[in-house]
Amino acid sequence: MLIILAAGSVFFPGLFLLSKQCLKSIPALRWSEGDAVIVSARLVSSIQAVMASSAGYIIASSCKDIIEDQHWLTSTYIMFAVPYFVYDIYAMFMCYWYKLRVKGHEEAAAAPQHMRSALASYLRREFLMVLHHVVMVTVCFPVSVFYRQGKGDYFQGIMFMAELSTPSVCLGKILIQYKQQHTLLHKVNGALMLITFFIFRVLLFPYLYYAYGRYASIPFHMVPLSVPWYCNLGAALLMAPQLYWFSLICRGALRLFRGTSRSQRPPPSGDKELQTHGNTLPQPANGYNTRSSEPELASH
Repeated sequence: MLIILAAGSVFFPGLFLLSKQCLKSIPALRWSEGDAVIVSARLVSSIQAVMASSAGYIIASSCKDIIEDQHWLTSTYIMFAVPYFVYDIYAMFMCYWYKLRVKGHEEAAAAPQHMRSALASYLRREFLMVLHHVVMVTVCFPVSVFYRQGKGDYFQGIMFMAELSTPSVCLGKILIQYKQQHTLLHKVNGALMLITFFIFRVLLFPYLYYAYGRYASIPFHMVPLSVPWYCNLGAALLMAPQLYWFSLICRGALRLFRGTSRSQRPPPSGDKELQTHGNTLPQPANGYNTRSSEPELASH
């Protein structure tokens, strides 16, 4: 167990550092430190998502009995991935730190000049995402590895597949970073993000209840009354932020396509003034922003 945890602790930060160094040193790129940090964080999140989704598919497809069947990959990948959530809190903070210093943002001049004040600002702004990561490490990890006692690997595998929405989220962030919101790729990716997030994060928990109801031969609406209360509580706590983030995706997508239909109209004078003075608010580190004109979203 300790070896697997150590492997994850080396793999994810190591991949981040390697990616950042490559982006900065490859002659054809020569990216700045800030750009390299932000893109490297997206890359690591996408790779983790592909690994988790692949593990989830292997686990779920191998379990015929959704309660009793076990797969060695379940606990192994959980232990390997736990360090990722600790690392990602740091990576999101570094993205936030560099975004505050992007020239042209209205907050750039007022950006915290010291790490301590920047960290306090980051925790206030990204409280929900940081809390999500902390809960994954302090609650979901021990419950999934120790409390389950080897039961329900199928459900754990399905939950791994929630990460299928992450690559499109990360690509959307990169496109926004390089001001490619007007491109067809951004719009197609936005639609893909909307669909995958809805299927693999919003419908995930209703599907788990449906799967258990079919297994236990009970109606779907009776499942919440048939499972332990802590299962319902855990599902509600995990689903609540997904619904909130999905609502932000929908609002961003609506603004995106409304903006497309109005793209030929001249902007109001107020908008011109904002563009002239560069008063554009920086995106939060996790990408969720109700004021953003584009749906830029978190990794998890």
